Amino acid sequence: MGAALRRIQLGSALSAFGLGFTVPYLYVYVAQVRDLGAGTAGVVLAVFAMAALAVLPFTGRVIDRRGPLPVLLVASVVASLGAAALGFSSQVTAAVLSAAVLGAGTAVMQPALATMLVRCSDTGTRTRAFAMQFFLQNLGLGIGGLVGGQIVDTERPSSFTLLFLIEAVMFLVLGAITATVRMPRTSAVAAGVSGAGDAARGGMRGLLSHRAMVQLCVLGFVVFFACYGQFESGLAAYGTEAAGIEPSTLGIALAANTAVIVVAQFVVLRLVERRRRSRVIAAVGLIWAFAWIVAGFAGLGHGSQTMATAAMISTYALFGLGESMLSPTVAPLVADLAPESMVGQYNSAFALCKQLALAVGPAVGGPMGASLHGPYIVTFVLFSLGITVLALRLGRRLTPVQDQPSLAAVPSRVVVVSLPESTTAEVPAPVPAVH
Repeated sequence: MGAALRRIQLGSALSAFGLGFTVPYLYVYVAQVRDLGAGTAGVVLAVFAMAALAVLPFTGRVIDRRGPLPVLLVASVVASLGAAALGFSSQVTAAVLSAAVLGAGTAVMQPALATMLVRCSDTGTRTRAFAMQFFLQNLGLGIGGLVGGQIVDTERPSSFTLLFLIEAVMFLVLGAITATVRMPRTSAVAAGVSGAGDAARGGMRGLLSHRAMVQLCVLGFVVFFACYGQFESGLAAYGTEAAGIEPSTLGIALAANTAVIVVAQFVVLRLVERRRRSRVIAAVGLIWAFAWIVAGFAGLGHGSQTMATAAMISTYALFGLGESMLSPTVAPLVADLAPESMVGQYNSAFALCKQLALAVGPAVGGPMGASLHGPYIVTFVLFSLGITVLALRLGRRLTPVQDQPSLAAVPSRVVVVSLPESTTAEVPAPVPAVH
């Protein structure tokens, strides 16, 4: 990686490290430490998610017009203020407002960082850049959670205040590091400034007319709904209610998930980077369907408690394997589909679909996992198989280079795109390498 990419990755990892300090303990902090009750804690978590839904529809256009770096700097300051305020919030109103500010800031960071990675990479390096970001973010979250767990003390609210202040500082560090990045002035930036390009003028209408991108957004929603949206809600409820595992075992299962990602990421990357992206995503659907079957055995198989515990931990580990396969495929594909002057809007649209899935997933999966054990497993086996079907259908709409970037003869910063149907401009496809 070049110097710019290294700085972006370092800032991203440190911000994830800061998030790891507070994310696992937010519910406990609001409900028990500040003694605001479970209802208020639920509202705080919901507001945190809803704030992201409120700001993401506008984020992409600002990124494309002003550039990702200014947007990221503002978002890091906003998130820092929200984290610091939440650490001192002892009243309901203050906690809710602080969560809204923190949620808005962290949500804007995602597409801004993704767009910076796109601007500082090309078709040949983008897959590894996004895989590295995913690896470092998971490592940062895991280490932050472990360190934060050694600091917290439910009898001392000041220990939680310290966690939130550390998180606030990490956001400022992200801004300080990325502020030193010299962003390349690509033709995309020039197009955004001048207003050139039919796709840019089309805005959201142009994006919605881009069938490949719409299919990818639908696929992304199903991916996040069937996996990430269940980790701490439906799957956790199912594990404790149906499989009878101890709540502490869920921490071991999540650790197994992170461990698989950290260990397998670059082994998996070497296996998938020269294969068709659509086939890799389709394989993830099959792996996750098997993971849900294993979870079904844990809760419905009437085996020993030891077998049920091992099955639940294996389920989380299998999800981690699938996640390590998605990181070098889905996010780079969003960038490769985007017209040059709409990279920010495409990244924001995909982040919005992700956030919707993370909001809907717990609402649907939580009650089912707690009480409808058989239907819950069947439902998410079918959703996982749906990932496979949607991925194969998406593959038919991709150009050969979009589906398999290793076919590109010469790496170029200008990405081959599948333009929206309303766009009249034609982008010539690169000539594949002759082997």
